[in-house]
Amino acid sequence: MSRISIATPQEIVAIDRAHMRQTVRTVLAGEDVANYEISLAFVDNPTIHRLNQRYLQHDEPTDVLSFPLSEPSASKLAGELVLGVEVAAEQAAARGHDVQTELTLYVIHGLLHLCGYDDHDDAARAAMRQRERYYLRQLGLPDIAE
Repeated sequence: MSRISIATPQEIVAIDRAHMRQTVRTVLAGEDVANYEISLAFVDNPTIHRLNQRYLQHDEPTDVLSFPLSEPSASKLAGELVLGVEVAAEQAAARGHDVQTELTLYVIHGLLHLCGYDDHDDAARAAMRQRERYYLRQLGLPDIAE
């Protein structure tokens, strides 16, 4: 049983829900995760700033926060991704691509965290970037992973 929930409590960026669902399905299938319950929340800067400050003690808006809701050995992967649409819009404009592509990268990145990847050192970061690029290609999107 798999479930994807999407919340968009903001009106700054329209979210392509079908594309985001396909992104989740593509990444989790590629990571051999068949049983999952994933929630995506696309939020504004004040909301993601508040969450980033509360949970990571970082006093700024960010791109994506991943909240695992299941144990690593659980039979079902459960988690929530909170995605900053204003950060995505700024990054997309600065880097010259579509905001949906930027948000797709954030969804991929957050899901990889839920699947156990981390980016705290150079080797782990390189492995994570390689997986991000792989999934961007799978989805027919340009390589925007840095």
